Amino acid sequence: MESDYSPRGVSRFTGGLNASFHAMLSRFVTFLLLFALWMTLSGFFDAFHLTLGVICCGLVTWWSGDLLFEERTVSLGGLLRRGIGMVGYLCWLLWQIVLSNIHLLKLSLGDMKEVSPRIVEFRTHLKTDFGKYLLANSITITPGTITLKIIGDVFYVHAISAAAAAGLDGSMERRIAAVVEPDAAAAREVGR
Repeated sequence: MESDYSPRGVSRFTGGLNASFHAMLSRFVTFLLLFALWMTLSGFFDAFHLTLGVICCGLVTWWSGDLLFEERTVSLGGLLRRGIGMVGYLCWLLWQIVLSNIHLLKLSLGDMKEVSPRIVEFRTHLKTDFGKYLLANSITITPGTITLKIIGDVFYVHAISAAAAAGLDGSMERRIAAVVEPDAAAAREVGR
């Protein structure tokens, strides 16, 4: 008689306890990251705003909770490292936004000859949709650059000046890869 249990003791009919645990864990970490962002950006800590934050973050997690952590085989430690890496990346991105604002202020108050709009085309090494999404939005949120189009692995970005175009040197992409695609980022670093 055939057993109803796999060698690991997980029922064949449940689809695997391990996979469902990782899915639940990734959604929980996504919810926590979103809620931390909500509390940071809202600045209100009364019951109404916290409840509204829980509801909104819960809905966003339910609708797109699999977007942040596409891999379901990552351990709890891996998920936490990625979460901490994302916080570090967001701090770095905020600093880049400050630097870009200073650059645009200098452009607007200085000589207009430095304003030289251009379209920059580059190929990304990011493979996940979330990595590309994060790169496109990070470029767009940084003053002086706007992601116009993505076709496959090719990005088309409008830059307001040569300095803004030079800022698309790949450092943002490497930081994103280190957070959302750590295995691929490590392999690219070894291959250099």
